Amino acid sequence: IYLFFRIKQLFISRKYRLWYIVVYLLLASVFPVTQRFAHHDMSLVLKIISDISGYLLPFFLYMFLCMLLYDLFLLFNLLVGAVSAQLRKSYSFRLYTLSTMIFLSVFIVIAGIINLNFIRVSKYQINVPRKNSSINHLRIAFVADIHIDRNVRLHFIEQFIRKTNTLHPDIMLFGGDIIEGNNDSETIRLIVSALKRINTKYGSYGVLGNHEFYTGQEKGTFFRKAGITLLRDTMIKIDNAFYLGGRYDQHFMQRKNLNEFLKNFSPQLPTIWLDHRPTQLNEVSHFPIDIQFSGHTHNGQLFPINLIIHSMYELSWGYRKIVNTHFFVTSGLRLWGPPVKTAGKSEIMLVDVNFN
Repeated sequence: IYLFFRIKQLFISRKYRLWYIVVYLLLASVFPVTQRFAHHDMSLVLKIISDISGYLLPFFLYMFLCMLLYDLFLLFNLLVGAVSAQLRKSYSFRLYTLSTMIFLSVFIVIAGIINLNFIRVSKYQINVPRKNSSINHLRIAFVADIHIDRNVRLHFIEQFIRKTNTLHPDIMLFGGDIIEGNNDSETIRLIVSALKRINTKYGSYGVLGNHEFYTGQEKGTFFRKAGITLLRDTMIKIDNAFYLGGRYDQHFMQRKNLNEFLKNFSPQLPTIWLDHRPTQLNEVSHFPIDIQFSGHTHNGQLFPINLIIHSMYELSWGYRKIVNTHFFVTSGLRLWGPPVKTAGKSEIMLVDVNFN
Protein backbone atom coordinates (compact mmCIF):
# COMPACT_ATOMS: atom_id res chain seq x y z
CA ILE A 1 0.00 0.00 0.00
CA TYR A 2 2.84 2.36 0.91
CA LEU A 3 4.67 1.55 -2.30
CA PHE A 4 1.53 1.96 -4.40
CA PHE A 5 0.75 5.44 -3.14
CA ARG A 6 4.32 6.72 -3.09
CA ILE A 7 5.05 5.66 -6.67
CA LYS A 8 1.77 7.17 -7.83
CA GLN A 9 2.44 10.42 -6.00
CA LEU A 10 6.11 10.86 -6.92
CA PHE A 11 6.56 9.33 -10.36
CA ILE A 12 3.30 8.84 -12.29
CA SER A 13 1.84 11.65 -14.39
CA ARG A 14 -1.91 12.19 -14.19
CA LYS A 15 -2.60 10.92 -17.69
CA TYR A 16 -0.95 7.56 -16.90
CA ARG A 17 -2.39 7.00 -13.43
CA LEU A 18 -5.28 4.79 -14.51
CA TRP A 19 -2.88 2.50 -16.38
CA TYR A 20 -0.58 2.49 -13.39
CA ILE A 21 -3.41 1.52 -10.99
CA VAL A 22 -4.53 -1.34 -13.24
CA VAL A 23 -1.03 -2.74 -13.76
CA TYR A 24 -0.02 -2.39 -10.11
CA LEU A 25 -3.17 -4.08 -8.80
CA LEU A 26 -2.78 -6.92 -11.31
CA LEU A 27 0.80 -7.56 -10.19
CA ALA A 28 -0.11 -7.29 -6.52
CA SER A 29 -2.99 -9.77 -6.89
CA VAL A 30 -0.98 -12.50 -8.65
CA PHE A 31 0.42 -14.08 -5.48
CA PRO A 32 -2.78 -14.26 -3.37
CA VAL A 33 -4.80 -15.52 -6.35
CA THR A 34 -2.34 -18.29 -7.27
CA GLN A 35 -1.95 -19.30 -3.61
CA ARG A 36 -5.69 -19.91 -3.55
CA PHE A 37 -5.12 -22.77 -6.02
CA ALA A 38 -1.69 -23.86 -4.75
CA HIS A 39 -2.93 -27.19 -3.40
CA HIS A 40 -5.03 -28.04 -6.47
CA ASP A 41 -4.13 -29.36 -9.89
CA MET A 42 -3.43 -26.24 -11.94
CA SER A 43 -3.45 -25.69 -15.67
CA LEU A 44 -0.10 -25.00 -17.35
CA VAL A 45 -0.88 -21.29 -17.65
CA LEU A 46 -1.85 -20.98 -13.99
CA LYS A 47 1.26 -22.91 -12.97
CA ILE A 48 3.48 -20.52 -14.95
CA ILE A 49 1.75 -17.55 -13.33
CA SER A 50 2.19 -19.20 -9.92
CA ASP A 51 5.91 -19.65 -10.55
CA ILE A 52 6.23 -15.99 -11.56
CA SER A 53 4.38 -14.89 -8.41
CA GLY A 54 7.17 -16.31 -6.27
CA TYR A 55 9.58 -13.80 -7.79
CA LEU A 56 7.16 -10.88 -7.45
CA LEU A 57 7.09 -11.03 -3.64
CA PRO A 58 10.82 -10.34 -3.16
CA PHE A 59 10.65 -7.82 -6.03
CA PHE A 60 8.00 -5.85 -4.11
CA LEU A 61 10.10 -6.16 -0.95
CA TYR A 62 13.15 -4.58 -2.56
CA MET A 63 11.09 -1.94 -4.36
CA PHE A 64 9.67 -1.07 -0.94
CA LEU A 65 13.18 -0.76 0.52
CA CYS A 66 14.29 1.37 -2.43
CA MET A 67 11.32 3.65 -1.88
CA LEU A 68 12.16 3.94 1.82
CA LEU A 69 15.71 4.98 0.90
CA TYR A 70 14.40 7.50 -1.60
CA ASP A 71 12.06 8.98 1.01
CA LEU A 72 14.99 9.27 3.41
CA PHE A 73 16.86 11.09 0.66
CA LEU A 74 13.91 13.47 0.20
CA LEU A 75 13.88 14.13 3.96
CA PHE A 76 17.62 14.84 3.92
CA ASN A 77 17.16 17.01 0.83
CA LEU A 78 14.74 19.21 2.77
CA LEU A 79 17.64 20.12 5.03
CA VAL A 80 20.40 20.61 2.46
CA GLY A 81 18.47 21.47 -0.72
CA ALA A 82 20.83 19.48 -2.94
CA VAL A 83 18.16 18.80 -5.60
CA SER A 84 15.65 21.47 -6.50
CA ALA A 85 11.90 20.78 -6.57
CA GLN A 86 11.86 21.68 -10.28
CA LEU A 87 14.47 19.03 -11.07
CA ARG A 88 12.76 16.38 -8.92
CA LYS A 89 9.47 16.91 -10.75
CA SER A 90 11.01 16.85 -14.22
CA TYR A 91 10.13 13.91 -16.48
CA SER A 92 13.73 12.74 -16.94
CA PHE A 93 14.54 12.78 -13.21
CA ARG A 94 11.38 10.83 -12.35
CA LEU A 95 12.00 8.34 -15.18
CA TYR A 96 15.63 7.68 -14.23
CA THR A 97 14.88 7.43 -10.51
CA LEU A 98 12.00 4.97 -10.91
CA SER A 99 13.92 2.97 -13.53
CA THR A 100 16.91 2.71 -11.18
CA MET A 101 14.74 1.38 -8.37
CA ILE A 102 13.12 -1.17 -10.67
CA PHE A 103 16.47 -2.24 -12.13
CA LEU A 104 18.07 -2.56 -8.69
CA SER A 105 15.17 -4.64 -7.36
CA VAL A 106 15.24 -6.95 -10.39
CA PHE A 107 19.03 -7.29 -10.09
CA ILE A 108 18.78 -8.30 -6.40
CA VAL A 109 16.07 -10.87 -7.17
CA ILE A 110 18.16 -12.39 -9.99
CA ALA A 111 21.19 -12.54 -7.67
CA GLY A 112 18.99 -14.25 -5.07
CA ILE A 113 17.87 -16.86 -7.64
CA ILE A 114 21.48 -17.62 -8.53
CA ASN A 115 22.44 -17.77 -4.85
CA LEU A 116 19.64 -20.25 -4.16
CA ASN A 117 20.60 -22.64 -6.94
CA PHE A 118 24.34 -22.69 -6.22
CA ILE A 119 24.93 -25.21 -3.42
CA ARG A 120 27.98 -24.48 -1.29
CA VAL A 121 29.80 -26.45 1.39
CA SER A 122 30.51 -24.85 4.78
CA LYS A 123 33.45 -26.69 6.36
CA TYR A 124 34.20 -26.89 10.07
CA GLN A 125 36.65 -28.80 12.23
CA ILE A 126 36.15 -29.40 15.96
CA ASN A 127 37.68 -31.42 18.76
CA VAL A 128 35.51 -33.55 21.05
CA PRO A 129 36.54 -35.83 23.95
CA ARG A 130 36.92 -39.35 22.66
CA LYS A 131 35.81 -41.14 25.84
CA ASN A 132 35.53 -44.84 24.94
CA SER A 133 34.83 -44.39 21.23
CA SER A 134 36.24 -46.97 18.84
CA ILE A 135 37.10 -44.22 16.29
CA ASN A 136 39.21 -41.06 16.39
CA HIS A 137 37.59 -39.16 13.53
CA LEU A 138 34.07 -38.64 12.19
CA ARG A 139 33.03 -36.68 9.10
CA ILE A 140 29.43 -35.42 9.27
CA ALA A 141 27.39 -33.98 6.41
CA PHE A 142 24.34 -32.04 7.56
CA VAL A 143 21.45 -30.39 5.72
CA ALA A 144 18.00 -29.13 6.67
CA ASP A 145 15.04 -27.24 5.22
CA ILE A 146 14.89 -28.69 1.71
CA HIS A 147 11.09 -28.27 1.64
CA ILE A 148 10.62 -30.75 -1.20
CA ASP A 149 7.41 -29.92 -3.06
CA ARG A 150 6.12 -29.71 -6.63
CA ASN A 151 8.49 -26.81 -7.35
CA VAL A 152 11.71 -28.65 -6.49
CA ARG A 153 13.74 -29.54 -9.54
CA LEU A 154 15.25 -33.02 -9.65
CA HIS A 155 18.57 -31.64 -10.92
CA PHE A 156 18.90 -29.55 -7.73
CA ILE A 157 18.59 -32.66 -5.54
CA GLU A 158 21.01 -34.51 -7.81
CA GLN A 159 23.47 -31.60 -7.48
CA PHE A 160 23.19 -31.95 -3.70
CA ILE A 161 23.79 -35.70 -3.84
CA ARG A 162 26.80 -35.36 -6.17
CA LYS A 163 28.38 -32.73 -3.92
CA THR A 164 27.70 -34.81 -0.81
CA ASN A 165 29.21 -37.96 -2.24
CA THR A 166 32.37 -36.12 -3.30
CA LEU A 167 32.81 -35.09 0.36
CA HIS A 168 32.86 -38.75 1.49
CA PRO A 169 30.95 -38.24 4.77
CA ASP A 170 30.81 -41.00 7.37
CA ILE A 171 27.21 -40.10 8.21
CA MET A 172 24.45 -38.01 6.63
CA LEU A 173 22.15 -36.01 8.92
CA PHE A 174 18.87 -34.30 8.00
CA GLY A 175 17.60 -31.56 10.31
CA GLY A 176 13.88 -31.48 9.47
CA ASP A 177 11.54 -29.62 7.07
CA ILE A 178 12.65 -31.98 4.33
CA ILE A 179 9.29 -32.76 2.66
CA GLU A 180 6.12 -30.73 2.06
CA GLY A 181 2.68 -32.33 1.66
CA ASN A 182 1.72 -35.74 0.30
CA ASN A 183 2.68 -35.12 -3.30
CA ASP A 184 3.30 -38.47 -4.97
CA SER A 185 4.37 -37.14 -8.35
CA GLU A 186 6.94 -38.79 -10.60
CA THR A 187 9.48 -36.12 -9.59
CA ILE A 188 9.01 -36.93 -5.89
CA ARG A 189 9.49 -40.63 -6.59
CA LEU A 190 12.71 -39.86 -8.49
CA ILE A 191 13.91 -37.68 -5.60
CA VAL A 192 13.25 -40.56 -3.17
CA SER A 193 15.33 -42.88 -5.34
CA ALA A 194 18.07 -40.26 -5.66
CA LEU A 195 18.38 -39.79 -1.90
CA LYS A 196 19.13 -43.49 -1.54
CA ARG A 197 22.33 -42.89 -3.53
CA ILE A 198 24.01 -40.96 -0.73
CA ASN A 199 27.06 -43.04 0.21
CA THR A 200 28.10 -43.10 3.86
CA LYS A 201 29.66 -45.51 6.31
CA TYR A 202 26.93 -45.24 8.95
CA GLY A 203 23.86 -44.29 6.88
CA SER A 204 21.40 -41.39 6.85
CA TYR A 205 19.44 -40.15 9.87
CA GLY A 206 17.04 -37.30 10.45
CA VAL A 207 14.40 -35.61 12.58
CA LEU A 208 11.03 -34.13 11.74
CA GLY A 209 10.49 -30.39 11.42
CA ASN A 210 7.41 -28.24 11.86
CA HIS A 211 6.53 -28.47 8.15
CA GLU A 212 6.30 -32.26 8.29
CA PHE A 213 3.77 -31.68 11.04
CA TYR A 214 1.88 -29.03 9.03
CA THR A 215 1.62 -31.18 5.91
CA GLY A 216 0.86 -34.62 7.32
CA GLN A 217 4.31 -36.17 6.91
CA GLU A 218 4.88 -36.85 10.60
CA LYS A 219 4.40 -40.59 10.04
CA GLY A 220 7.70 -40.61 8.18
CA THR A 221 6.66 -42.50 5.05
CA PHE A 222 8.83 -40.35 2.79
CA PHE A 223 11.86 -40.84 5.03
CA ARG A 224 11.49 -44.61 5.09
CA LYS A 225 11.27 -44.73 1.30
CA ALA A 226 14.36 -42.49 1.02
CA GLY A 227 16.39 -44.67 3.37
CA ILE A 228 16.53 -42.07 6.16
CA THR A 229 16.17 -43.37 9.72
CA LEU A 230 14.02 -41.02 11.78
CA LEU A 231 14.89 -40.24 15.38
CA ARG A 232 11.73 -39.48 17.38
CA ASP A 233 12.88 -38.45 20.84
CA THR A 234 15.24 -41.39 20.71
CA MET A 235 18.93 -42.01 21.26
CA ILE A 236 20.83 -44.79 19.50
CA LYS A 237 24.38 -46.11 19.75
CA ILE A 238 26.18 -46.42 16.44
CA ASP A 239 28.94 -49.00 16.04
CA ASN A 240 30.31 -48.44 19.55
CA ALA A 241 31.62 -45.15 18.13
CA PHE A 242 29.13 -42.48 19.25
CA TYR A 243 25.55 -41.84 20.35
CA LEU A 244 23.10 -40.12 18.02
CA GLY A 245 19.92 -38.57 19.39
CA GLY A 246 17.04 -36.70 17.81
CA ARG A 247 14.09 -34.72 19.16
CA TYR A 248 10.59 -34.08 17.99
CA ASP A 249 9.98 -30.50 16.89
CA GLN A 250 8.20 -28.18 19.33
CA HIS A 251 4.97 -28.58 17.31
CA PHE A 252 4.76 -32.23 18.37
CA MET A 253 2.83 -32.68 21.59
CA GLN A 254 4.78 -35.89 22.32
CA ARG A 255 8.08 -34.01 22.58
CA LYS A 256 9.87 -34.85 25.84
CA ASN A 257 11.55 -32.13 27.85
CA LEU A 258 15.32 -32.31 28.19
CA ASN A 259 15.28 -33.56 31.77
CA GLU A 260 12.92 -36.37 30.83
CA PHE A 261 14.96 -37.24 27.76
CA LEU A 262 18.42 -37.14 29.32
CA LYS A 263 17.67 -38.13 32.89
CA ASN A 264 20.34 -40.58 34.09
CA PHE A 265 22.09 -40.34 30.70
CA SER A 266 25.81 -40.61 31.35
CA PRO A 267 27.38 -41.54 28.03
CA GLN A 268 30.73 -43.24 27.69
CA LEU A 269 30.80 -42.24 24.03
CA PRO A 270 30.64 -38.86 22.23
CA THR A 271 27.03 -37.71 21.80
CA ILE A 272 25.55 -35.99 18.72
CA TRP A 273 22.13 -34.36 18.86
CA LEU A 274 19.56 -33.31 16.25
CA ASP A 275 16.90 -30.69 17.05
CA HIS A 276 15.10 -28.90 14.24
CA ARG A 277 15.02 -25.52 16.01
CA PRO A 278 18.05 -23.88 17.61
CA THR A 279 16.35 -23.19 20.92
CA GLN A 280 17.30 -23.98 24.53
CA LEU A 281 21.00 -23.81 23.62
CA ASN A 282 22.15 -22.83 27.09
CA GLU A 283 20.02 -25.56 28.62
CA VAL A 284 21.36 -28.18 26.19
CA SER A 285 24.94 -27.10 26.91
CA HIS A 286 24.56 -28.23 30.54
CA PHE A 287 23.77 -31.79 29.48
CA PRO A 288 26.32 -34.33 28.18
CA ILE A 289 25.74 -33.34 24.55
CA ASP A 290 28.90 -32.80 22.51
CA ILE A 291 27.39 -31.57 19.23
CA GLN A 292 23.96 -30.27 18.22
CA PHE A 293 22.74 -29.67 14.66
CA SER A 294 19.70 -27.49 13.86
CA GLY A 295 18.00 -25.70 10.99
CA HIS A 296 14.63 -23.93 10.74
CA THR A 297 15.88 -20.33 10.66
CA HIS A 298 16.87 -20.19 6.95
CA ASN A 299 19.01 -17.27 8.20
CA GLY A 300 15.97 -15.19 7.32
CA GLN A 301 16.21 -16.17 3.62
CA LEU A 302 15.65 -12.58 2.45
CA PHE A 303 17.55 -9.49 3.54
CA PRO A 304 16.69 -7.67 5.83
CA ILE A 305 14.55 -10.42 7.42
CA ASN A 306 17.79 -12.10 8.50
CA LEU A 307 18.39 -9.18 10.89
CA ILE A 308 15.06 -9.96 12.58
CA ILE A 309 15.87 -13.68 12.75
CA HIS A 310 19.28 -12.87 14.21
CA SER A 311 17.58 -11.05 17.09
CA MET A 312 15.16 -13.95 17.69
CA TYR A 313 17.71 -16.74 18.12
CA GLU A 314 20.88 -16.98 20.14
CA LEU A 315 22.44 -18.61 17.09
CA SER A 316 20.56 -18.07 13.83
CA TRP A 317 23.26 -19.35 11.49
CA GLY A 318 26.74 -20.79 11.71
CA TYR A 319 28.73 -22.25 14.59
CA ARG A 320 29.14 -21.49 18.28
CA LYS A 321 30.53 -23.36 21.24
CA ILE A 322 28.63 -22.91 24.51
CA VAL A 323 30.24 -24.49 27.58
CA ASN A 324 31.35 -27.85 26.11
CA THR A 325 28.69 -28.21 23.40
CA HIS A 326 29.33 -27.37 19.74
CA PHE A 327 26.24 -25.89 18.07
CA PHE A 328 25.68 -25.75 14.30
CA VAL A 329 22.74 -24.00 12.62
CA THR A 330 22.38 -24.22 8.85
CA SER A 331 20.75 -21.63 6.59
CA GLY A 332 19.14 -24.54 4.77
CA LEU A 333 19.79 -26.51 1.63
CA ARG A 334 16.86 -24.81 -0.01
CA LEU A 335 14.05 -22.56 1.26
CA TRP A 336 10.35 -22.05 1.85
CA GLY A 337 8.13 -19.73 -0.16
CA PRO A 338 9.66 -17.39 -2.77
CA PRO A 339 12.41 -19.15 -4.77
CA VAL A 340 14.89 -16.38 -3.96
CA LYS A 341 17.60 -16.36 -1.29
CA THR A 342 19.36 -13.07 -0.56
CA ALA A 343 20.45 -13.92 2.99
CA GLY A 344 22.61 -16.91 3.79
CA LYS A 345 23.28 -19.63 1.24
CA SER A 346 22.11 -23.03 0.08
CA GLU A 347 24.54 -25.07 2.09
CA ILE A 348 25.78 -28.45 3.10
CA MET A 349 27.50 -28.28 6.48
CA LEU A 350 30.54 -30.54 6.60
CA VAL A 351 31.96 -31.07 10.08
CA ASP A 352 35.17 -32.99 10.70
CA VAL A 353 35.12 -34.17 14.31
CA ASN A 354 38.38 -35.22 15.91
CA PHE A 355 37.92 -37.41 18.97
CA ASN A 356 40.84 -36.89 21.30
